[in-house]
Amino acid sequence: MGNLVDNKFTWVIQNFSSSQSSAILSNQFFIGGCKWHLLAYPEGLNKSDNHFSLFLEVADHKSLPHGWGRHARYRLTTVNQHSDKISKRTEASKWFDQKTPGWGLSALLPLSKLHAKDGGFLVNDELKIVAEVDVIEVIGKLDVPGESEEETQPMKKIKVDYDHVESTDLINKTPPVSELMDVNGFQVLPSQVAFVKCIFEKHPDIAIEFRPKNPHLRKACMTFLLSLIETLCQPPQKLANEDLVEADNALTYVKVSGFKVDWLEKKLEEVKKKKEEEQTGVTRIQELKEGLKDYKQKYLNMEAMLEKEKAKLLAARASLTLDDVI
Repeated sequence: MGNLVDNKFTWVIQNFSSSQSSAILSNQFFIGGCKWHLLAYPEGLNKSDNHFSLFLEVADHKSLPHGWGRHARYRLTTVNQHSDKISKRTEASKWFDQKTPGWGLSALLPLSKLHAKDGGFLVNDELKIVAEVDVIEVIGKLDVPGESEEETQPMKKIKVDYDHVESTDLINKTPPVSELMDVNGFQVLPSQVAFVKCIFEKHPDIAIEFRPKNPHLRKACMTFLLSLIETLCQPPQKLANEDLVEADNALTYVKVSGFKVDWLEKKLEEVKKKKEEEQTGVTRIQELKEGLKDYKQKYLNMEAMLEKEKAKLLAARASLTLDDVI
């Protein structure tokens, strides 16, 4: 069952623990003129990882014309029904296309936490998931509820006009602009111009061997590049291992496209090392805290024993009174 309000779709999976399906698909929902659905893996996409997996996917991607694309910001929340503070979220800005029609996390939540008694994620064996989607740009036709597959429209690029979208809870409150600007032959948003110019100033040969001529593909490749750089600029503690896997994939994509990004490859390795050091540091600090807790308890025990021995010593040193002797 599911409920759609503005750009927020709420999906409640009933009898979750007793489900025999390896994957569960939500009802389709419309946001930003596009059809979507959620795809959940109760035992994980990779069962050996022991993590709950969740993805947002373009529902009708197999029937869309060649070259289609959906650029969207999304937030997927696995709701903790006892405390929203510990709900599990993943959010990103991604291009959905023929190669990658769905995005999400294969290791969103450990199964041990998901199924923990009184953990708050499963209440009355119901799992609640909320998807928020902000469609920024569409390449190809917009979906229309009830329209048949034969009623296709010519391929075109559409910027979503948020002045005419009734949405009060967008993931990013700043509406996307309707114009693209050219920077060294790449069409980018005005908000990205300074970013892209900085890249070309520091790495003027980055696009010397760039192959794609189609403007949509050029823009998609640049979007991958910018997303990759933004990912590498995040603090290591905010990066999941899944993010680094996606960064690897994005790096391969931009390299195959012809971008010269040796410098970025080195930075990715540096971020991976920092992430590894951060995880090791977190584990080591936890071990030291546990050890310190044991030492503190031993100290308290020894302090109590010391006080007892002091009391015994005082009693041994006390002289007998006359009454005691007589």
